[in-house]
Amino acid sequence: FFHPHDGIPDPLWSRGLGDVYKRQLLIIGIIVSAVGNNSVEINGYSAVLYCAIICIGVQWLAWIPASIKQTERFYDLTGGLTYLTVVVFSLWAGSISEPPSLRELIISTLVVIWSLRLSVFLYNRIHRAGKDGRFDELKTSPIRFLVPWTIQGLWVFLTMIVVIVINSQNGSSPTLGIWDGIGMAVWILGFTIEVLADNQKTAFNAVSENKGKWIDSGLWSISRHPNYLGEILLWTGIAIFGISCLTGLELLTWISPVFIYLLLTKVSGIPILDRRALEKWGDDPEYQKYRARTPLLLPIRKK
Repeated sequence: FFHPHDGIPDPLWSRGLGDVYKRQLLIIGIIVSAVGNNSVEINGYSAVLYCAIICIGVQWLAWIPASIKQTERFYDLTGGLTYLTVVVFSLWAGSISEPPSLRELIISTLVVIWSLRLSVFLYNRIHRAGKDGRFDELKTSPIRFLVPWTIQGLWVFLTMIVVIVINSQNGSSPTLGIWDGIGMAVWILGFTIEVLADNQKTAFNAVSENKGKWIDSGLWSISRHPNYLGEILLWTGIAIFGISCLTGLELLTWISPVFIYLLLTKVSGIPILDRRALEKWGDDPEYQKYRARTPLLLPIRKK
């Protein structure tokens, strides 16, 4: 799941493992402290903290058998399971104060739909390929193999933070309004784009004549990374649901779509795929024409 489609930049693996773990825990600690003040408390601790523990804990539990068997086959399914677990727990925690509101049920359902669809898609992809090359060197070392599992926990927590805070808030939630409608529309648009882009690429790659070629049809003819555009839009839609019910430091939960945008456009995702594409087809005049006429992300035609 980190990133769901194409992985983590190699420099992350080469940094000191202690630094990787410390930075992730520091990020989680800062966010929990900032946005958890209005959260339901369980045994004196905010539900947001418990959700963070679940995000990391599920990954570490799954890492144990995966490390023993040196397999990454269930990595993406574990990510999906973590989303589902956090959704259920945060809804339950919030119900201690008030029964789940319609807004909470809607955004929770949207996350469940997205996580089930993507985790099954990625699980099937890795089983078709037989393995995920990102993990070849990592899974031979249990300690190094723990890094991607921990990072996946951080990914789940940061993407889910808006939903976690809304679901676990103390007190009643405002009634649905215009912002919720806008959020739903943006989510539907993003989800549709992501599903269509993934299906189009899967169908393209299933044709033997296309082996070793780039896809430039369908949504891929108007954006070089339409699946990432969909991902950014759908999480932005989730965040928009929070406009009418989040206040003060809770608004920091908007780090979710910002994090996803920066990750996909500046760190993982697009930079990695563009580098790989140039290595494969950089000398191909037709590919250069495709790059020249097709926008990187937003389908805005180049002049």
